[in-house]
Amino acid sequence: MSRVIDLKLRLALRVVALAALCFTAASAYLLNESDQAARAKAEGIAKLVASDLELQQDQVSWLKVANDPRPSLDLIASSLYAPGVCVAYRSPAGAIQQRVCNGREPAEADAPRLFAALYAAIFKPGAEITQPILVHNQLKGEAIVSLDAQSLIAQSWAQTSGLLIVMGVTLLALCLLVYAALARALRPTRAIKAGLERLAANDLSARLPQFDLAELSAIGAVFNSLAAQLQTTLAERNELTRRLIAVQDDERRHLARELHDEFGQCLAAIAAVAAAAGQTAERECPALLPDCQSIARTSAHMMDMLRGTLIRLRPPDVDELGLAASLESLVAGWNSRCRGRTRFDLEVLGNVDALPSSFGASLYRIAQEAITNAAKHAEATRVGLKLEMRESEEIALSVEDNGKSTEADMARKSGLGLTGMRERITALGGQLAFETRDPSGLILHAVIATPHGAHAQP
Repeated sequence: MSRVIDLKLRLALRVVALAALCFTAASAYLLNESDQAARAKAEGIAKLVASDLELQQDQVSWLKVANDPRPSLDLIASSLYAPGVCVAYRSPAGAIQQRVCNGREPAEADAPRLFAALYAAIFKPGAEITQPILVHNQLKGEAIVSLDAQSLIAQSWAQTSGLLIVMGVTLLALCLLVYAALARALRPTRAIKAGLERLAANDLSARLPQFDLAELSAIGAVFNSLAAQLQTTLAERNELTRRLIAVQDDERRHLARELHDEFGQCLAAIAAVAAAAGQTAERECPALLPDCQSIARTSAHMMDMLRGTLIRLRPPDVDELGLAASLESLVAGWNSRCRGRTRFDLEVLGNVDALPSSFGASLYRIAQEAITNAAKHAEATRVGLKLEMRESEEIALSVEDNGKSTEADMARKSGLGLTGMRERITALGGQLAFETRDPSGLILHAVIATPHGAHAQP
C-alpha cells in the first residue's frame, strides 16, 4: 500500500516545491547575468589593453625606436587596477612576453565546494578573452585578459548566498501560511469524517451541515440523501423483519399446538398400550415382555424429546413467569438434558423483568438460539449466559463457551438459526459480534438499546 500523506501537508509541499523551483530559476538567472557581466567586463578591459598596446606600437613605429620595441603593460595595468584581473601581451609568434595580475580582495570568502564545482562546470569562469593588436592593419600580437575563477565564484556565492537565505525564510513562511490556510479551508472535512464514522456505526440519523465551499456542499448533499435513504430502507427492513418474526412465532405456536394435540396424544396412547400389553405379556406370554418394555422406553424417550421440542417452539410465558425465571428454566432444562456433559451457567444483572413482554420474548429467543448453537455445534463443556441491563440504557447479552467452533463454523453449522438470531437483534436495533477466546472457544456479544420506559436497576 502507498504511504498515506495528510492532504494539507501534501498540498503545502507542492506549493513550496513550485516556489522553490521559481527561486531556483531566479538564482540561475542571477548567476547567468553575473557571468555575462564578468565576460563583458573582461571584453571591455581587453579592448582597452589592445588599444593602449596599439598606441604604443604605433609610437614605436612613428619614432623609429629600435631598442626594445616590446610594449609595456605597467601603465595600463595600474590604470585598470581591479582585484582578480590578469592582463597579458602575446607576441605574433605566440609567446607571452608580459603578464600583470592583481590579487583577490582579502575579504573574499571561498564558496562551498559543491557550489564552486557546479558553477565551474556550468559557466567556465576564468576563460581568457583575447583582442588582436592591429597597427596599420598588421597583426602585432594579442591582448589577453582573464578574471580569476575563484574570485568570480566567491563573488557569485556572495550574491547567491543572500538570496538562498531569503529563499529559505520565504519558503518556510510560505509553507506555514499555506498549511494554515489549507487547514482552515479543509476544516469541514472533519465534519464529513465524523458523519461517515457515525454512518459506519449504524447511526443513520447522521447528517452533514451546509458548507460554504461548493464542492463540499455537493458532497454533504449526497451524503445526507444517502443517509436518509438508508434510514428509510433500514426502517422498512426492520418492520418487515418484525412481521416475519411475528409470523414465525405464530407458526411455532401453531406447530407446538399440533404436536401436543396430535403427536403427544399418540405417544401417550402408545405408552398406555405398551403398559397394558406388558401386563398381559407378564401373565400370559413372558417372552413378549421385553418387547413391550422396549416400546414403553422408546415412547417415553420420544415424549421427553417432544417436551423439549415444545419448549423450544413455544417458550414459557415470559409475561407471567418473567424473563429471569424463563432463562433459569431454559438453563436448567439444558443442564438436565446434557446430564453433566456440558455445564450451563446463568448470570442476570438488573431488573430484566421490567422489560416489555414482547421485548423480553425476543431476548429469550436470542438467548435460546445462542445456547442451542453453543451446545450442539461447539462441543463445549461449559457454556455461560449473561444478561445485563446497563446504566447507559443498553442491554448486553453474551454467551461464552469453551468449544472448538469459530464464527465461520457457527454460521455454517447453525444455518438459519444464526440468521434468525441476527434478524431478531437487527429488528430490535441492536448489534451482534463474535469474539474468539484464548485458547479455544467463542463469545457472542449482543448489545441492544433498552426500550423507552425501561430503566436499568441494580
